[in-house]
Amino acid sequence: MDTNFQAGALQRDITPPLGTLINGEFQSRYANKIHDPLYAKTLALQRGSTILLFVVVDICAMQQDFLDEVKAEIKKITGIPPSHILISATHTHSAGAITDLLMGHADLAYRRKLHRILVDASVDTLSVLKPSKIAFGTVDAPEHVLCRRYKMAPEYKPSNPVTGGYDSVKTNPFGIEEYIVESNSEPDTQLAYLAIKGLDDSWISLLANYSLHYVGDAERGTISADYFGCFAHSLKQGLAPEDDFVGVMSNGTSGEINIWDFMGSARYPNEMHQRSAFIGRDLADKVLQDIPNLHWEENPVLEVLFEELPVGLRKPSESELESAKQTVMDTDYEHIQLDDDGYRRIYAREQVLLAELPEQRNFPIQSFRIGSGIIGALGGEFFAETGLALKEAAPLGKYFTICLANDYVGYVPPVHEIALGGYETWRCRTSFLEEMAEEKIRTALLRQMEWHNK
Repeated sequence: MDTNFQAGALQRDITPPLGTLINGEFQSRYANKIHDPLYAKTLALQRGSTILLFVVVDICAMQQDFLDEVKAEIKKITGIPPSHILISATHTHSAGAITDLLMGHADLAYRRKLHRILVDASVDTLSVLKPSKIAFGTVDAPEHVLCRRYKMAPEYKPSNPVTGGYDSVKTNPFGIEEYIVESNSEPDTQLAYLAIKGLDDSWISLLANYSLHYVGDAERGTISADYFGCFAHSLKQGLAPEDDFVGVMSNGTSGEINIWDFMGSARYPNEMHQRSAFIGRDLADKVLQDIPNLHWEENPVLEVLFEELPVGLRKPSESELESAKQTVMDTDYEHIQLDDDGYRRIYAREQVLLAELPEQRNFPIQSFRIGSGIIGALGGEFFAETGLALKEAAPLGKYFTICLANDYVGYVPPVHEIALGGYETWRCRTSFLEEMAEEKIRTALLRQMEWHNK
């Protein structure tokens, strides 16, 4: 039997200390409680001289400058090219902060600590490789994914803090549900996964992918891995493997998708952390029921494609910038309130900072072929429409997109969604690529998939 293919997985605790900055909201938070541990989870696949390395991190976002430094050190120690390393964030909003997001600031001490852990974990994973096999699987899980962008009745006009005008859709219409007409898009309801076992049938890892933004049922200052961690915990309990099994949930194309049903009744428990636990357990149960149907591949081919695509930025005009500067000069950001006027001031600051960025950015696009399947990686928050289009072009049940991978540019909506407005499209440092960026990026990844499928 050919045992050329090997795999190994590890996880390392990255739980930040109390007092660490947390981002993922409009303002900074500080960790004053730890509900459950956070992890960096690594999965290495090797066939011959080719090694693919996945690193999935319980954190909100990581940008390319940080990730390039991590990858460069991994290459220096192991020889693995950066193009063969995929590092992604789960996008839990209850984790340490290593990059600025709106007025949620980075914690530089935690950033240094995380760098070291990611490098060491990646290097150590190569020491646990063993002869292995893989299988791709999918299950349908429509219960937990809902579009959060809604078309509203004419009598309600959603305000846009960037333009000062009105949008055609409203994101998360809390308290104004009576004005909802319909949701604006269809979610990707599929949970896709890559299962990895040793040739002795011992479990090594399972890398899952689901297009649910996050749950967010933790108290404001609490550290938690959200449903991503609950899924991994429930999966391990169900499989009852050895302690070295690593269960992983990655974030798919979930830019406009969450669990809040604004047009229906409450479907989840109301207690803190219970929704994450419920969803994580339910998704794990679906996977556990599907595992007996898998078809295993014992010596899968490994291939990598990677490119950096030049993409333009949306930036304020001269008049918009001057107006934003005046607003910033008139604002006490230490005491800002999160109301319509506060959002206007926050986004004015974003215009001033956005104007300092280059006119163009190189966007990383990566794809791994693993046997009969392909995994794509994109460095932002893409809408379900993007993921569904990519899956449509792939062999059935053999593809998924890991988002928030190798960079973080914020939201990358399709051009027609930008025209409608809404929170995800508001121009800022977490939504700034040119209007046609999604189409250009999707087309580039489709080209890679076509090459893999030849």
